[in-house]
Amino acid sequence: MKAFMDKDFLLTTETARKLFFEYAEDCPIIDYHNHLPAKDIYERRRYDNLTQVWLEADHYKWRCMRVCGVAEEYVTGKADDYAKFAEFARIMPKLIGSPVYHWAHLELQRYFGIYTPLSEKTAKEIWDKTCEILQSEGFDAVSLLDKAQAKILCTTDDPADDLAWHQKLAAEYEAGKVPFRTLPSFRPDRFLNIDQTENWDRALAQLSERYGIAIDSWEGLTSALKASLDFFCSVGCKVTDHGFLHFRYVEGDHAAVMAKALEGVTLTEEEIAVYQGGLLRFLASEYEARGLAMQLHLGPIRNNSPKVWKAFGADGGGDSIGEATDPFKLSALLGGLEGEGHLPKTILYNLNPNDSAMMATMAANFAAGTEADGSDSGKVQYGAAWWLLDHIRGMQDQIDQLMETGQISGSVGMLTDSRSFTSFVRHEYYRRILCDKLGYLVESGQYPGDEDSLEALGQMVEDICWKNAVNYFGFEF
Repeated sequence: MKAFMDKDFLLTTETARKLFFEYAEDCPIIDYHNHLPAKDIYERRRYDNLTQVWLEADHYKWRCMRVCGVAEEYVTGKADDYAKFAEFARIMPKLIGSPVYHWAHLELQRYFGIYTPLSEKTAKEIWDKTCEILQSEGFDAVSLLDKAQAKILCTTDDPADDLAWHQKLAAEYEAGKVPFRTLPSFRPDRFLNIDQTENWDRALAQLSERYGIAIDSWEGLTSALKASLDFFCSVGCKVTDHGFLHFRYVEGDHAAVMAKALEGVTLTEEEIAVYQGGLLRFLASEYEARGLAMQLHLGPIRNNSPKVWKAFGADGGGDSIGEATDPFKLSALLGGLEGEGHLPKTILYNLNPNDSAMMATMAANFAAGTEADGSDSGKVQYGAAWWLLDHIRGMQDQIDQLMETGQISGSVGMLTDSRSFTSFVRHEYYRRILCDKLGYLVESGQYPGDEDSLEALGQMVEDICWKNAVNYFGFEF
C-alpha cells in the first residue's frame, strides 16, 4: 500500500517521477484566470485562521459541507470560525476521491508542513498549529503567493472598474516590492446579458458614468467599451473572459435590438441572440486589434437553489453543470471572425463533459496562426478542465482530448479559477496528473524512452506548465 499523499502522490511510474521532479515541480506559476481580490494583495492581508483562508469564499468547500449535511450556519452563516472549521474537518473523511480532499491536504503540506490527515480527531491540533504559523512572518497574501512561485496573476474585473488596486500593485512591482505581476482581466458579462434587465441597466449606467459617454444607443455602448478596453490595456490587461449560461448566436440588426431594450420592450429569444452575437463579434474584433486573448466559459447553470440564493446570493455554491453548447453556433462565431480577419487568440472551456470532444476538435479547426513557420499555432485552444471538472478524471480527459484530437505540446496549461490565496497547489495537482499520463505512454511503449526523447518530453512539460502561457498571452516578468 502506498503512503498517504507522499512525494510520489499520483506518480505511478519512474518516468512520471522523473518528469515531475526534474521538469515540472519547480516551474513558476502563470495563473491567467482567477478571482483573487487585488485589494487584499496590495494590503497584504493577513489571516487569523484556516477558516478565513479556506472557508470564507470557497464554494467548492461549501458544496462539500452541504452535501454532507452541514447546516448553513456553519457554511456561510454566523457560526464562529472554529465551529465552521470543526464541521469541515468532521466531514473530510467522507470526501474520499474528491479534489477538495486532495487540495486541502496539499495545502496543509505545502504551506504549513502538516502531513496529518484532517478529521474530527485532528481538527484542534491542526487548527492550533496553523493559527500559530499564520501569525508568523511570511504568511500575508503576498508571501503566500510568493511561496507558490506565482509570477503572473490575472484577476477578473468588470469594464466599469477603476482598477485602482491594480495600478497600485503595478507601482509596487516596478519598485521591486512585490515579486509578481497582478493584471486585470476584462469580463463584460453584465453587458452581454441583456436579458437580465436590472443588471444590464445598472451596468450601462456605471460604464457611462465611468467614462462620461452617454450609452443611449449601440454606438454609445461600443464607444464606452472601447474606452474601457483602452484603459484596461494601459494597466497591463492581456486576457478577457466571458461566462455563458446559454451560448446564443444569431446574426442580425443588433443595434435595433438594443434600441428596443433601451425603450423597455421585452425581447424575444432570437433578439437576445442577435444582440449577444453582435456584441461578442464586436468585442472579439477589438480584442484581436489589441492583442488580447478571449476566454469563453460555457455550460453552467447558476443559482439553482433558492435556499442558497437567499442565504448568500451569487457564487454561493448553488451551481451545476448545464446545457451542452450548440457546436453550429460556436463554429459560426469562430468561423465568421476568422473569415473577417478578426479572430483573437481564444480559449474554450466546457463545464458539460459531453462537450469535451466537440470543443477539443473545434479548437483544432481554428488553431492555425498566420505565421509561415507555424510559430503562432495554437491560436484557438481547448482550455483546462474547469470548475466541476477539475478533478483527476476531468483533467485526464482534457489531456487525452488534446493528445487524441489536437496536440498537447502547445497547451497553455492550468489555472486556479479560485478566490483562495492557498489554492495554487491546483497547479501541482495538474502537473502530477500530466506527468503521470506522459510517463505511462513512455513505459507502455507508446513513446520512446531514450535519453534524447525524455529530454524533449521534459522540455514539453516545462512548456505546458508555464512557458506556453507566457508566449501565448505575451506576459513579461
